[in-house]
Amino acid sequence: MIYFPPFLGGVLLQPGLAMRGVLPLFAFCMASSATYILNDISDRQTDGCHPDKKERPLPSGKVSVSGATLLALILGVFAVVSAYSISITFLLYLVAYVLLSAVYTCCLKKYALIDIFCISAGFLLRLEAGGAVFDIRISEWLFLSVFLLSIFLSTGKRLAEKSRLGGNAADHRQALNAYPDGYLEGAMYMTGGAVLVTYTMYVISRHSDSLLYSVPLCCFGLMRYILRVQSGSGGDPTESLTRDLPLFIVGLLWVLMVGWGIYGG
Repeated sequence: MIYFPPFLGGVLLQPGLAMRGVLPLFAFCMASSATYILNDISDRQTDGCHPDKKERPLPSGKVSVSGATLLALILGVFAVVSAYSISITFLLYLVAYVLLSAVYTCCLKKYALIDIFCISAGFLLRLEAGGAVFDIRISEWLFLSVFLLSIFLSTGKRLAEKSRLGGNAADHRQALNAYPDGYLEGAMYMTGGAVLVTYTMYVISRHSDSLLYSVPLCCFGLMRYILRVQSGSGGDPTESLTRDLPLFIVGLLWVLMVGWGIYGG
């Protein structure tokens, strides 16, 4: 997300520009890692009910709560200090992300829909922070595409969890119990279609014939992810992209095609 604005803005290859994003990237990595650790501390009991998450360091007892808390504090301090050295605007985005993540961990993740929108807000804050670092305005269509894509992926992940855990879903994640049967499927289909529309409008607004041919790749990627979720293969976005060969190939082709359309045309 930090590098999305300069990459899509066609300026990433300018001399020295890519290096400008290295420290902001590490700052957000440290901040997100700190919040993920705090979330794992909070969820260590419920993660023990999950067939995969129970093997994580905290639920399994491999790492102590005090050790994890210390690591989170160190990462958080380094993230804030790094962000302050970049700019006040970037610092505000990073602090907003940390505060949102903390409130999400403490209480908001218990509420249906609010938990999904909090995750999406985190992606948008990363995107806007990237725009601030590289002094690039985020277009309306790109903002909407990232927003809807994050909602789509989060919905798919929740649906996969609910389907896999069945009657024990609420023991792992309280919000899952509030989603009626069929609701998450409908929300996933709706946001998936909306992503395709907003991304298409973003491509058209760029007035590039080459970028237009990336729309079918986007459509295939969305439908492949839905197929994975509905077939019980899992809904974790990172795992889907790295372990599902068709999705990985489509993602790589998308980067190459969009890169050629922006930088090679």
